[in-house]
Amino acid sequence: MPHAALSRATIATLAFIGVSDLRAEQAQDASAWKTVLHGAARLIAGAAHESTDNVWLRAGIEIRLDPGWHTYWRYPGDSGVPPTFDFGGSENVKSVTVLWPAPKRFVDSAGGHSIGYFGDVVFPLRITASDKAKPSLLHVKLGYAVCGKFCLPAEANLELTLSNKGDAEEPALVAAEARVPRRVRLGVGVGLAIRSVHREASEGRQRVVVEVATPEGTPLDLLVEGPTPDWALPSPELMDPAATSASGMRRFTVDLDGMPPGAHADGATLTFTVVSPDEAIEVSADID
Repeated sequence: MPHAALSRATIATLAFIGVSDLRAEQAQDASAWKTVLHGAARLIAGAAHESTDNVWLRAGIEIRLDPGWHTYWRYPGDSGVPPTFDFGGSENVKSVTVLWPAPKRFVDSAGGHSIGYFGDVVFPLRITASDKAKPSLLHVKLGYAVCGKFCLPAEANLELTLSNKGDAEEPALVAAEARVPRRVRLGVGVGLAIRSVHREASEGRQRVVVEVATPEGTPLDLLVEGPTPDWALPSPELMDPAATSASGMRRFTVDLDGMPPGAHADGATLTFTVVSPDEAIEVSADID
């Protein structure tokens, strides 16, 4: 009888260890949520991928916000603070590339336009390990804003050992990467494309005119960034909406205001992002 009792105890212990090991393995797919007022953030891990000359790991930073609250894109628009990512303290991590899903432009509380994300957003990460034969420990100090009628600064120190499997979170990361704008050349593309970018004078002011081709009836928006973060260009405006919607060609204008002291528009490279419900593209173009 003592042997039977020992056997049952042993079985129970082994079952507990098995469940603990399973939970530990599953925990490597995601860190714990770090909550703040009206929001939370965590790290999620995907699978390892191999290209012709590299092996990289898929991961992501997920920010979840209460309904009606938002955070910002890399260029926040007329107001706001973009997220910051500090990967210092990571182990066996050679490089980390942060990808930015297509954002939304919206009217902010001051009456201007801000650019960002509502609800839930995943920033995909492409990670290269220093030694691909060893596991990588990813650490990030995340700074971001949580905004509704007012904004709250938020921070999170997140850490996750990358298992190189990440089956549970791989679909969410693939979906987030699908919303990252494709980089294409000026004038190239079937369907959604930027056909031309040129500068012109209007009423004594310099502006940039951008022609965007899109399938007929497709709603879209255009975002523009300067060559450095200290450029604060105004939001693009759609010209003659009624005249252009039927043809599928949209013309936007951007006033060349908000340049930092000492900056010149001649030869500057601007980045244009076109966002539609189904896809987004990114084009870099020099101002002539």
